[in-house]
Amino acid sequence: MSKPSPSRYRTTNWLSYTASLRERGSLLVWLDKDMTWLAPHDGSPGRPAVFSDAAIQICLTIKVLFNLLLRQTTGVVASLLKMAGLD
Repeated sequence: MSKPSPSRYRTTNWLSYTASLRERGSLLVWLDKDMTWLAPHDGSPGRPAVFSDAAIQICLTIKVLFNLLLRQTTGVVASLLKMAGLD
């Protein structure tokens, strides 16, 4: 029994094909401008926390999502915050 030959598809609309490839690589990140990035002082003894739990969770989500190292993650988050106009 012979193996059937695979179908060949020819691209005829290169403009649409290129646009769809560009759209596939797009990334949309929503950041809340009212979110507190710094942790509130809780009055307990010891070193105070610097960042809030939500900020740490965002960083860890980006780290796991893109399989990044810690320094790469801080760079990505810093550039996202800069593009969003946040400090």
